[in-house]
Amino acid sequence: MCKIKMVMFDLSGTTVHDDTGVRDCLYKAAQEQGLRTTPEEILLHMGTNKIHLYQFLIAREKGRALDFRDFEKSQDSATLEFATKVFHRYEEIMMDHYRNEVKEVPGASATFQWCHEHGIKVATDTGFHHSITRAIMDRLGWLREGLVDISVDVEDIPGERGRPAPFMIFHAMQHLDIQCVNEVIKIGDTPADMLEGINAGCRGVVGVLSGPRPVSAWGCYRHTHVIPTVKELPQLIETEFS
Repeated sequence: MCKIKMVMFDLSGTTVHDDTGVRDCLYKAAQEQGLRTTPEEILLHMGTNKIHLYQFLIAREKGRALDFRDFEKSQDSATLEFATKVFHRYEEIMMDHYRNEVKEVPGASATFQWCHEHGIKVATDTGFHHSITRAIMDRLGWLREGLVDISVDVEDIPGERGRPAPFMIFHAMQHLDIQCVNEVIKIGDTPADMLEGINAGCRGVVGVLSGPRPVSAWGCYRHTHVIPTVKELPQLIETEFS
């Protein structure tokens, strides 16, 4: 069996504490702009490119039947202008939230350090855009202190195609010279994370229980393991991936 050489960590809910703050910001912007949705619908479809999420919600509001698994395979240009307007308001609300509320999930930094001590590269990916990703990284200092080797977000990918497409994982692999998906673990707390890892062909697709979604929301999507939090990942790697 190949040694694990890279772990792709989700941010919000997995390594960055989230008690529905992201969902609430997304919902508040939708309400302000007259987009009819529910907090529950938003929570289920988080982890994705937020503009595309709003496009998805707009299409659903108009009665179009969409499969979440095909989220990034096609985009409706007719919904883009309205979705972008809602997104810009969300971005303002989210930036204000993260100026005050950014903290790591307990054990995240220690897990990153353990990975480096065992020759494993640390990558993060997210459905956020550059501005919010930078705010998180600046506040937590993970890139600055070398705990994270690469931080990827949707704007790093042509067409801004985020999860559940696998391209952010491939982008990190190319940057870090990881040449086989059998050497990669994906870990997250959303359906989008599980689908991304499976679509990329990762050897491990690990769900965590630290996010705001119940396991029933993402556990129906294919995955290989479930652990309470990212703190338990080192033990999982030693017992299951060595």
